[in-house]
Amino acid sequence: MNNKLLIRKASGDMEPFSSEKLRRSLQRSGAADNVIEPILNDVESWIYDGISSRKIYDRAFALLRKKTLSVASRYKLKNALMEMGPTGHPFEHFAGQVFKALGYNVEVAQILQGHCVTHEVDVIASKEKSQMFIECKYYLTTDKNANVQVPLYIRSRVDDIIKKQSTLPEFAGYTFLGGVVTNTRFTSDAMAYGECSGLKLLSWDYPAGNGLKEIIDREKIFPITVLTKLSKQDKQRLMGQGIVTCRQILETPGTLDSLGIEMINRQKILAEIKNLCVTE
Repeated sequence: MNNKLLIRKASGDMEPFSSEKLRRSLQRSGAADNVIEPILNDVESWIYDGISSRKIYDRAFALLRKKTLSVASRYKLKNALMEMGPTGHPFEHFAGQVFKALGYNVEVAQILQGHCVTHEVDVIASKEKSQMFIECKYYLTTDKNANVQVPLYIRSRVDDIIKKQSTLPEFAGYTFLGGVVTNTRFTSDAMAYGECSGLKLLSWDYPAGNGLKEIIDREKIFPITVLTKLSKQDKQRLMGQGIVTCRQILETPGTLDSLGIEMINRQKILAEIKNLCVTE
């Protein structure tokens, strides 16, 4: 019966409610079947025609949080990326941490001289004799996607940088690449142009099997916005200092000192981070 109900997506479009879609999202977060079933039963008995997908998410997240914090944090991941705003600067630092976890030497928010003009580069990722110039496109809602204009623009900027960089003696023998990272998705035209032009694109679920969600989970590089024991205000303060991942706090717990958090709450925050980031 509930499968005939319509829900309102973030884009405003309506689609039939799917118990299986909700089940899969809970499974992807790592929830066990004995946790999933009661949540599905609760949501199915509670939803109504025309309800927003956000309200369903909030309900499922609240129920999941009562069962297991680490799984709830994973379930929250997509929305956590949206909560890194309102500016795009924290996401730039987050993208830098992602590439650092992948073995690159990283610089964030650098000014480089191109052949024609200067450019601000969000992330420079270097490994061996390869260097990538990365632009970050951050959106506050999931219904905003990076269209073909984004890689078209980035390709021209990257080409101007490469033309200059390749003449510098310290980069003799280097291979240069351009890339675009977004917290949402690329349109089909954007992906086609990226592949054709040689740009490396990274989005929530692209490339297939190696998008942001897979890299974050595999490398345990969760943004601090997934944390349920840290207030929104404290998250903003940390992100303003360039502290954007749980791993950064785990590696340097002293980063919490400036927040004036009581010891018992501090211990709860660190316990939540260890559950997310430490593999037994």
